[in-house]
Amino acid sequence: MLMHTHEARLDALRKQLVKDGLDGFVIPISDEHMSEYVGAYAQRLEWLTGFGGSAGTAVVLANEAAIFVDGRYTLQVRDQVDGKLWSYQSVPQTSVAEWLSQNAPQGARIGYDAWLHSKGWAQGVAEALEARGATLVAVASNPLDAVWQDQPAPSLAKAVPHATEHAGKSATEKRAEVAEWLTSQGLDAAVITALDSVAWLLNIRGADVDRTPVALSFVIANADGTADLFIAPEKVTPELTAHLGNAVRVSPREAFVPALQALAGKKVAADPERAVAAVFQALEGAGAHVVAITDPVVLPKAIKNPVEQAGHRAAQARDGAAIARFLRWIEVEAPKGTVTELTAADRLQAFRAEGGLLKDLSFDTISGAGPNGAVVHYRVSEETSRTLEPNSVYLVDSGGQYVDGTTDITRTVWVGPDAPHAEVKDRFTRVLKGHIALARAVFPKGTAGSQLDSFARQYLWSAGLDYAHGTGHGVGSFLAVHEGPQRIAKASGGQAGTGQPLMPGMILSNEPGYYKTGEYGIRIENLVLVERRDISGAEGEFYGFETLTFAPIARDLIDVTLLSGEERDWLDAYHAKVRTVLAPQLSGDDLAWLDAACAPL
Repeated sequence: MLMHTHEARLDALRKQLVKDGLDGFVIPISDEHMSEYVGAYAQRLEWLTGFGGSAGTAVVLANEAAIFVDGRYTLQVRDQVDGKLWSYQSVPQTSVAEWLSQNAPQGARIGYDAWLHSKGWAQGVAEALEARGATLVAVASNPLDAVWQDQPAPSLAKAVPHATEHAGKSATEKRAEVAEWLTSQGLDAAVITALDSVAWLLNIRGADVDRTPVALSFVIANADGTADLFIAPEKVTPELTAHLGNAVRVSPREAFVPALQALAGKKVAADPERAVAAVFQALEGAGAHVVAITDPVVLPKAIKNPVEQAGHRAAQARDGAAIARFLRWIEVEAPKGTVTELTAADRLQAFRAEGGLLKDLSFDTISGAGPNGAVVHYRVSEETSRTLEPNSVYLVDSGGQYVDGTTDITRTVWVGPDAPHAEVKDRFTRVLKGHIALARAVFPKGTAGSQLDSFARQYLWSAGLDYAHGTGHGVGSFLAVHEGPQRIAKASGGQAGTGQPLMPGMILSNEPGYYKTGEYGIRIENLVLVERRDISGAEGEFYGFETLTFAPIARDLIDVTLLSGEERDWLDAYHAKVRTVLAPQLSGDDLAWLDAACAPL
């Protein structure tokens, strides 16, 4: 009897673990840079299990296996991963460490790849295993790679300079600022491993990870303002070499570990959230004095300079016109019953591409019709694609990568021809009220995202409803669509970034939602920029948000009786601005549609 593909892969891995003298192995979605989105070569979890989400971990033991995901993927994991092979585990209700402390065999050797996990994770799991008399073992080579016969090679796409006209600051200036920080901290060097940090610091971009324009590389930034870049030689062009200049030494990736070991006796910064355990092991093993501290690039990267802010506005205006054209197309075509989630996603990408400036999408479009819209991080495929049925809800979360900015927008629409029913309008309006409350928020300097999260949830909470994801994430400048350290989310659950004060220049999403399992999903998402607010008589510095995203919000889904006068005024003013920004880019039927979509309530 032939085994199913994923069953055969699990069986092959178990046989390899026996060969390697291991009783279990942990498989995350990760790469050597702790990236959220990883290159094809690093999609080990998807290859083994079929799970296509962007966050999750699996544990394989001799006789059982478990997959761990958070609330965003509760439905998706059940659709994609065989429950006969894997038990589904919910994070943060449980964790890999907790599960292993109860399920690892006594005295077991549990393997992990130190290039795919953080030092803190490894310490926590090792401590949990002690209760079973078991040990966590860093493997010399990943056993999954040994059985993944057609594993793709890491990308060798060329790395390219990112012009100062878009970056707003030269790489020389950025390195000097890091050097000044190192000197102030009494440090000799900082190890920069996050791909977007490397890209920002050196003003380079790449094509090694789908949807994120980064180049696979590491940097050691030195206190004298020089830097060492570790990157595959095939990726380096004469143009890149000229851009980097004499102060950046370029070496192959294989030279990275020897370079870490050469820091023996030096005081070196490494970020415990962004640098893998193997980096700490190499430094500590060589006798370096390691200071665990946040990557010095993270905060400057998050605070967009005026050039980056202007670039974002230009990208958003361009992107909004594509969204408006798409929304009109959906309104016309979807009620015919011939549009599918896949054809809709393709049409939206085509509208974005028609401007000639789209570099890539910023993530795989979430195109969710009816019940698929209730899967928070749904990824449409040939197998799952549904038709947008007449008289149903359609949710589309999408974004574009442009050289001057990264976009991320969600719109929820009603597919006619009949009017939407009362429950959908109630839920949509509660989500909208939360969106408006956050957009209008004014807050003192020092306020963290966690303190604003309930602004967006309050109208759902009052009806006994909620959503299982954060309300806002940071966004990069022609970089990662999910960027730290800022975010807006509940403070519980150990979520990184919820304690970071919001600062002028930071860009975040504003995206409350509501999801009725098996029926529909609703989300309204705009990007916002933190800006200073001048308030007469204010005692101290106060901030608010500038909305950056411009596209109509579905008026037919709003129960106007639930809106206050101030909320109606906000929406009318928003739609007036949408028309001002988008109308010069549209004509004919598209412009007529925009006029109607932006009419005052």
